[in-house]
Amino acid sequence: MSKTHFFIKIVLLLCTVSISAQVQRTRLVTLMGSRFQITLVDKDSLSAEKNIDKAIDEITRIENLISEWRPETQISQVNKNAGIQPVKVDPEVFKLTQKALYFSEITDGAFDISIVAMDKIWKFDDSMNELPGEQAIKESVRNVGYHNIVLDSTNSTIFLKKQGMKIGFGSIGKGYAADQARELMKSYGVKAGIIDASGDISTWGTQPDGKPWAIGINNPFNSHKMAAIIYFTENSVTTSGSYEKYAEINGKRYSHIMNPKTGYPSTGLTSVTVTGPNATMANGFSTSIMVLGEKDGLKLIKKFPEYHYLFITDKGKIIKDLKYKPLRH
Repeated sequence: MSKTHFFIKIVLLLCTVSISAQVQRTRLVTLMGSRFQITLVDKDSLSAEKNIDKAIDEITRIENLISEWRPETQISQVNKNAGIQPVKVDPEVFKLTQKALYFSEITDGAFDISIVAMDKIWKFDDSMNELPGEQAIKESVRNVGYHNIVLDSTNSTIFLKKQGMKIGFGSIGKGYAADQARELMKSYGVKAGIIDASGDISTWGTQPDGKPWAIGINNPFNSHKMAAIIYFTENSVTTSGSYEKYAEINGKRYSHIMNPKTGYPSTGLTSVTVTGPNATMANGFSTSIMVLGEKDGLKLIKKFPEYHYLFITDKGKIIKDLKYKPLRH
């Protein structure tokens, strides 16, 4: 259930701008194994640079809690003790895990943070020319299953019932980091900004000239035309997609985004963009809908009126709700 984020780009020139005693600063950094672009509108350059440092520190703090790749993190300890014993975690980690299990419940398992334990039998580097065997696919998900993730709210522990299980937050972790960095910056009085976590974006305020942030959604089937341009003040947007990473076998495209219940790649949708109040939820929706497909994905997202969508099918068809139109300013 991994993600690629090649479909969103900020359609404005992110550079130093000084209007009405406000300055805009941008910095590109690598965090959580991904490219982050942090843009702040602040009272002066010194304040902006110091606050960017604080945003980076916040994202690093989150990575040090939830990364399954760093052996010292709480999630790594949970994985190490799978089938052995529960592991006590910070309330923040516990709540994020609860959020992940919430998505598993509302999607009937299309979203599952235990998918990181899935055997890697599919190849998305142009080397596959035939499907893996049915038995191999069935076996690949033997350690996947959110029902085997046990949370104890009294003791703030996480327990994975089966040895070999693992959990990871690649599906919502960067969205969560973007949200948390945004809230921290607002608490420091930063007027506006964009936290772009490799395509999982949280915004607030406006550009120095008072205009909203403009976010373009690329169309992977037409590089010369955007699927949409949307204008934000405080909002979030995420995209999950398969355009850059897929296998094509017997004329059919298989996404690198896997169905955790079946062991098969998702099909039918090339990209899913979701907007709404926070990137954590939008991230969960966009990932889940790639697996659910168009019909069931629409059923899900329409239950949450604060969130809006743009789907691009494998045949290039664009499906979007009417509220996704650009705002007029």
